[in-house]
Amino acid sequence: MPAEPEGSGQEIEPSPPIFNLPNSLVFTLALLALIYVVQEYLLGPEERAYLVIDLAFAPLRYAYPLAEQGYEWLWTPVTYSLLHGSIEHILFNSLWLMAFGAPVVRRIGTVRYLVFWALSAVASAFFHAWINWGDETLLIGASGVVSALMGAACRFAFPGERGYDRMYGHLLPRQSILGAFRNRTVVIFTAMWFLGNLLVAFGVTLFGADVGPIAWDAHIGGFLFGFLTFGLFDPVPARR
Repeated sequence: MPAEPEGSGQEIEPSPPIFNLPNSLVFTLALLALIYVVQEYLLGPEERAYLVIDLAFAPLRYAYPLAEQGYEWLWTPVTYSLLHGSIEHILFNSLWLMAFGAPVVRRIGTVRYLVFWALSAVASAFFHAWINWGDETLLIGASGVVSALMGAACRFAFPGERGYDRMYGHLLPRQSILGAFRNRTVVIFTAMWFLGNLLVAFGVTLFGADVGPIAWDAHIGGFLFGFLTFGLFDPVPARR
């Protein structure tokens, strides 16, 4: 059962879920919004182009000797996750980040969350690069990290037949990788998630979302990273 809230003994009304977010997640959302505002409204076209080129991830960089280029190859596997191409793009990612980031951040804490963000961004980027080796297009957006958070949540926040518990799922024991696939809710959610991304890969637009070209392969790379490696970040003992 979820832990009782601490206090003076008086009954505490639960906060509306949309506002009940960990501080580090609120900071993340504010940072993404600030970067987008600067990128789109405070920079001129030339400065904006330089910003995107210097911070976005491009598979083409890694098809050439790293010693013969600048250091963008070093930070862009992470910094691309902080950029977005449109208001629809950042809103779409922010909504999913609030939904699946909240229980993960509550469970693993701020420091592990920051490490998880960086490593899942790298995993998503290089899975994308593996599928698109040498491609000159630029990858931006937090959706790979959001997908990793979804994969991580599948290991603990789907308590059997009760569906997805965003509010108290962080208190539940972690399921093993095989144990998660014995959870019918996880299996259905994962199957629908992969189906949606495969449809995108074949050019089907879902939900009518106009967020530009969608890097479905980065989503898959992120999800696999979060699902398979979550145990390395989780301070809560696994279910026995």
